[in-house]
Amino acid sequence: MEKTYTCINCPLGCQVKAVISEGKVISLSGNTCEKGEKYVVKEVERPSRLVTSTVKVIGGRGPLVSVRTREEIPKEHIFDVMDEINKVVLKAPVGLGDVIIKDIFGTDVISTCEMEEK
Repeated sequence: MEKTYTCINCPLGCQVKAVISEGKVISLSGNTCEKGEKYVVKEVERPSRLVTSTVKVIGGRGPLVSVRTREEIPKEHIFDVMDEINKVVLKAPVGLGDVIIKDIFGTDVISTCEMEEK
């Protein structure tokens, strides 16, 4: 099978054509640097994403605090992580980088901002 990917690792946005067999990249063309090659191989063989969201906060200056996974997780577990994030309700104060959920699919969910008490 042949599939074209747009590399997102630099402003060039190379159109990288990949020949794929049994979930593995057999050959690539169209990339102008090594970043395009690494990007497509990762997308084909082990796709992963950072997950970003918000969590409810009680007693804070605002109703929500932004969170994200510390590292990328396997793409197929995004909805599992979101299910866990949606269960969380925090009490202010919340610090930048606080661990909100520990060890979920090999990473933590952390806060990406501070939330002071009212």
